[in-house]
Amino acid sequence: MTTADPHAPYPVHPDLAGKVAVVTGGSRGIGAETARALAAQGVAVCLVGRDRQALFSVAESIGKQGGTAIGAVADVTDAAALRRVADRVAGELGPVDVLAAFAGGHPAPLAAPELSEERWRRILDSELTATFLTVHTFLPGMLDRLSGSILTLSSSGRADTGNLAHAVADAGVTALTRRLATELGPHGIRVNCLAPAAVRTGRTTGTVSKEDQHRLALRTPLRRLGEPSDVASAALFLASDAASYLTGVTLEVAGGRVSTRPA
Repeated sequence: MTTADPHAPYPVHPDLAGKVAVVTGGSRGIGAETARALAAQGVAVCLVGRDRQALFSVAESIGKQGGTAIGAVADVTDAAALRRVADRVAGELGPVDVLAAFAGGHPAPLAAPELSEERWRRILDSELTATFLTVHTFLPGMLDRLSGSILTLSSSGRADTGNLAHAVADAGVTALTRRLATELGPHGIRVNCLAPAAVRTGRTTGTVSKEDQHRLALRTPLRRLGEPSDVASAALFLASDAASYLTGVTLEVAGGRVSTRPA
C-alpha cells in the first residue's frame, strides 16, 4: 500500500496510512474526491454508490495512482445491501477505521405546499435514514476495537435553499452526529459532520449557469465557490489524529458564508 504523495493537492496525515475507509456517495463529487484524498494517504478505500460505471471509474483512477480502492454497488437506504458491503470490506480490506457517510440527495428549490408526502419520505430516506443505516452497519466493528472515526455530511445554510425536506434532513444529520458523539465517545469512536456550502461539483457546473455560479461566489466572503478538494481536505483532518480531541463537531466548509447569516 502506498503512502501519501507529498506533491498531491491534499494535506498529509501520516497516521492515516495503512487504515481502511468506506466512503458512501463515492462515485462522484465530494465522495469521490474524499476517496482520492484518503487513498493518497495510503488508506485502502471502499467506494459505495449506485452508479456502477462511475464508481468503478473512480476506483480505477485511484489504482492507477498507486492507491488501493474497490467499488461496491449498493443502495444505502437498503440495510441488507449495506450488510453485504460490510462483509465484502471485511473480507477484502479488513476492519474499517474511517467511515464517511456522504451519500445523499441535492436540494432543489421547492415551496412547502408543493412538497408531496412521497418526496418528503424519499428525501428523508436518502439523506437522514441512509446516514443512520450506514453508521449502524459499520458501528459494531468499531465498538469491538474501541476505535474509529465517523464522518457525516450536512450542508451550510441549506435552510435558505427553499426545500423544507432537505433542511429537516440536514438538521437531523447534525443532531444524529452530536448524539452519536456523546454515546460513542467513551468507546473511543469520534463522530463529526462536514457542512459545505456551494461546491463546484459536476452537478453544479451542469445545472447552474456561469452567471449564477458567479453570483453564488460573490455571496461568499472568500469570493469563490468551494471545490470538492476543500471538503476532502477537511475530511482528512477530522479523520486523522490531528482532530483526536474533536467529536460532535459540525465543521462549516463554506468560505466564510456562514458568517453572513443574520443573527
